[in-house]
Amino acid sequence: MAGGSANQVVPKKISVSVISSISKVSPVEWDACNLDSTGPENLIHFLPWFSFELRRVRKQDGCLATLLPRMKLKILGVVPLYLKSHSYGEFVFDHSWADAYYGFGSQYPKFQCCVPFTPVTGPRILVRDTSIRDQVFDVLVSALKDMTVKSEVSSLHITFPSEGEWHKLKEKGFLQRIGMQYHWKNRNYKDFDEFLMDMKQSKKNIRQERKKISVQNLTMKRLRGYEIKARHWDSFYNFYRNTTDNKWGSPYLTKDFFHIMGSKMGDQVLLVVAEEGDEFVAGALNLIGGDTLFGRLWGCHPRAYYPSLHFEACYYQAIEAAIELNLSTVEAGAQGEHKIQRGYLPVTTYSCHYLVDDAFRKAIEEFLERESSQVNLVMKLIRDSGPFKEGIH
Repeated sequence: MAGGSANQVVPKKISVSVISSISKVSPVEWDACNLDSTGPENLIHFLPWFSFELRRVRKQDGCLATLLPRMKLKILGVVPLYLKSHSYGEFVFDHSWADAYYGFGSQYPKFQCCVPFTPVTGPRILVRDTSIRDQVFDVLVSALKDMTVKSEVSSLHITFPSEGEWHKLKEKGFLQRIGMQYHWKNRNYKDFDEFLMDMKQSKKNIRQERKKISVQNLTMKRLRGYEIKARHWDSFYNFYRNTTDNKWGSPYLTKDFFHIMGSKMGDQVLLVVAEEGDEFVAGALNLIGGDTLFGRLWGCHPRAYYPSLHFEACYYQAIEAAIELNLSTVEAGAQGEHKIQRGYLPVTTYSCHYLVDDAFRKAIEEFLERESSQVNLVMKLIRDSGPFKEGIH
């Protein structure tokens, strides 16, 4: 662009590398791209050690590739990418799409850009803060699409991106999909009782549920960082296995993983535990990032049923922790209409989908339009009839 104005950004020559393991990326380089793009609250910050340790403890390689755009020797961006033949652990369900492919005699391996097992919204295409950020972003998206076509996979899915990315990827030929989660918002509450004052009739039910905990001789504790000992993780792993076994789930995570996570993330881990006497009988795992508390996993001792303990450990303790730590949001994870009457309201989540086959693309595009209308209608109905007093949203 010789002769351009001083305000114009001159295009640079950028090369893109594909590496087979995320552990080959320098943590310093990764953090530079991640922090410049997203701020420290994004849980993708922990993806390098997460993927490495998950692969180690599961004895298999989960990360297919990481895309690295470079200018000379400087990494300008990173994109984690996985090759998958199933749809488990994603929280954006496309089982029917896979069934359709198989029904027509086609295979459904796909590329997935995500944080594994973590339905948390945040940028997925991480670009260092430079004057050519838009150019780097465009180069990465083009490389992703080219890889999808040349690898002869069915599709490319980017799940839980930021809303800004979601709009930009539509311009690049991706189909847009929305989903719904339930989040609690902190309206500068001084304590839990002040939060209840904003509720309608459901506050009576919440108080009754919380009273059941003491009646059952249960004690609740919130532990962070060094307060979480090895015995806590050992017990929590058993609770986690009980949950996956009862719900026909797959126990993707190992006992070692929880110990490693605790040592790596420190005070960003909040473990809610329930004790009966001196024995741990249940736990709820939360992660803290920025101004948000992320509820992740829950489990209970298999020998007994404790009424209302799930609600206390996962929802009410999370609310109390957010108020105590002055956090603005509790993200309680995917699904669960029962969260509404406990103060958690629906918010929109996003995903982007690039399909190679034109016929499937057209059919899925029409499906997504109908689905989006339904999701938006349901969210409006829930908010209009929500648990809060009039004027509180």
